[in-house]
Amino acid sequence: MVYPHREEGLWTVDKNIAQWWLENLPRKQHNIFPSTFAMSRNEIESLERILEKYIPPKELKEVQRILLGNGSRELELPQCAVEAASVRDFELRGYTFGAAQEQLRPPRIVRIGLIQNSIVLPTNSPVLHQINALHQRMADIVEVAAMCGVNIVCFQETWTMPFAFCTREKAPWTEFAESVEDGHTTCFCQELAKKYNMVVVSPILERDEAHAGTLWNTAVIVSGSGSVLGKTRKNHIPRVGDFNESTYYMEGNTGHRVFDTQFGRIAVNICYGRHHPLNWFMYSMNGAEIIFNPSATVGELSEPMWPIEARNAAIANHCFTCAINRVGTEYFENEFTSGDGKKAHRDFGHFYGSSYVAAPDGSRSPGLSRTRDGLLVAELDLNLNQQVADKWNFKMTGRYETYAKELSQVIQEDFRPNIIRE
Repeated sequence: MVYPHREEGLWTVDKNIAQWWLENLPRKQHNIFPSTFAMSRNEIESLERILEKYIPPKELKEVQRILLGNGSRELELPQCAVEAASVRDFELRGYTFGAAQEQLRPPRIVRIGLIQNSIVLPTNSPVLHQINALHQRMADIVEVAAMCGVNIVCFQETWTMPFAFCTREKAPWTEFAESVEDGHTTCFCQELAKKYNMVVVSPILERDEAHAGTLWNTAVIVSGSGSVLGKTRKNHIPRVGDFNESTYYMEGNTGHRVFDTQFGRIAVNICYGRHHPLNWFMYSMNGAEIIFNPSATVGELSEPMWPIEARNAAIANHCFTCAINRVGTEYFENEFTSGDGKKAHRDFGHFYGSSYVAAPDGSRSPGLSRTRDGLLVAELDLNLNQQVADKWNFKMTGRYETYAKELSQVIQEDFRPNIIRE
């Protein structure tokens, strides 16, 4: 595989590829696949925008308090970042979550960035062209994140490719798999991290050459120095509707790793793991202060659950949680079927974005758009985690020894439910 040249120290999309994209993308999307954005125009922009449009200001403030809590406030962002986001055509929003002033500890302030985006090229474009075009898009957004003072940025699930799992085809989708240690995308992220002194969380499809080329759904954590701090793999794989991903990669074997970065302790709960409360719980028990949830999920399947799960996890585990979802509708040349009885089709449905941050006090930020690429910047005071824990004492009162004993019994072959009958 021949990679494009470097420019200004970062991997960038080849100028010939960029020219091909500009000249051919509208025609190809129109003739082969409906445009991602044409589909998006039929989608609601966001629940928050609807409320802002139709509810009078006085009532709106109270509605927002009930729906979102009191914890977050709008964060003023640099004008240069606002202008750059506008020119590069993505939504930019900022929120801040404060904590009470303490006598012995100074505030522990960190800025995080959540990025949601649609794919750039049609799914039938050459694999390397698709990867490089997404690299270029991410470089543009991360530069704006740096303007906003972001310390940790997290991309969406398998961000370098279409969400092609469940098309029931292996080729060409397995060609997107890369090495964690020295793959094209890891090299790209290392240079971003070094340039901006920013921790980069990069979820990719991993090719594990040390174990016979096994595929994993993996998040790579790159420190601000540019070194690979480590990796963590998706623990739970869906088997629902179109999302029968177990034919592509294995359940993770890295447990519940937490990464002690210069900006705080972070964990990555990849996509379907958000439906499993014990998954969030174990990351928090290993000391996570911020848990990122990079995802790819569609409206018909999961949207009513989306605003609840990460927020509930933040409350239950005394930590910040970050829900990230991709945007748009991705079309494929060949029809595929699923386990829900639908006729063969060429797309999963609309990936509805709506990325947000939730705090341990039950508050959350408004979500990003359901239809546009976006960057959400959140300023967190990590002292809030301990302050909420001291107030509610969920972990002090957890009675984990009881659950541990009973769970050890549940997994035994001779287990019988503890039901008392007349």
